Amino acid sequence: MNRKYIRYSHLLFFLFLGTFIPAQELNCSLKINSDMVQGTNKSVFNTLEKSASDFLNNRRWTDLSYDQHEKIECNINIIVSKVEEELFTAEIQVQSRRPVFNSSYNTPLFNFRDNDFAFTYKEFEVLEFNENVITSNLTAVLTYYAYIIIGYDMDSYSRLGGTPYFQAAERIVNAAQSLDMPGWRAFESSRNRYALVNNITDEAFKKFRNYIYEYHRLGLDEMTINMVNARAHVSAGLSVLRETNRSRPSAIAVTSFLDAKTDELINIYKRATDQEKKNVIEILSDINPTQSERYESIMK
Repeated sequence: MNRKYIRYSHLLFFLFLGTFIPAQELNCSLKINSDMVQGTNKSVFNTLEKSASDFLNNRRWTDLSYDQHEKIECNINIIVSKVEEELFTAEIQVQSRRPVFNSSYNTPLFNFRDNDFAFTYKEFEVLEFNENVITSNLTAVLTYYAYIIIGYDMDSYSRLGGTPYFQAAERIVNAAQSLDMPGWRAFESSRNRYALVNNITDEAFKKFRNYIYEYHRLGLDEMTINMVNARAHVSAGLSVLRETNRSRPSAIAVTSFLDAKTDELINIYKRATDQEKKNVIEILSDINPTQSERYESIMK
């Protein structure tokens, strides 16, 4: 069976069967960077790295069956800037990708830098998570991003397929409002965890999420079959990005999409017609003017 159908066909199969086989969904490389921290027992970072990796990779996040080669490839880098007793101040970079049909290429799906991350951790502490009673900001944030990663992956294979997982991330945001930790509240930032999931679950972003499917299934997955038609599907949805951005200027869901896709889009359109190139540069520069010089490289 072609790789592009594997995950979605398994989803349909087990929904039809009415039963599910539990499995882990993520193949996540999680790294802790403590270079900025001086005078702290470095073993705590090694222990934290292993515990957090095990938490993400050994936990069952969905009711779907994933074979080893179907697991979602992702990276999480936690950059710790300060440790005061058991309080860690950090930022977290989250990236995920998925394979493109009939190629060895993996396309980036999600690229997000979260600067508002703090948590308490004691070496050898068992990492646990209970959605009903959140006691650990560390596991709440890791769980939130696990669902975001799965949601984006599912959206890329079926229209709005990630909805249950984005809703799970939204529930964590709601439950985390009681935590005295940054990143969860509307008034703190327009680029935090609250803002991201608020965008994704907003009805106004439904066209944007449909474009995630069209970009990947009708665009990238068809590139080796008919590049011109596949590129046309990618082009057709760019106006959706502009429309969404104009209705919600600098929406984090749109800007994070372009953070993941800018290099890819440049490569896709380098082989397009001059008119296609001009149209794409105009749209992308309108959405994200800070990157207009990079978009101009499409013409070279």
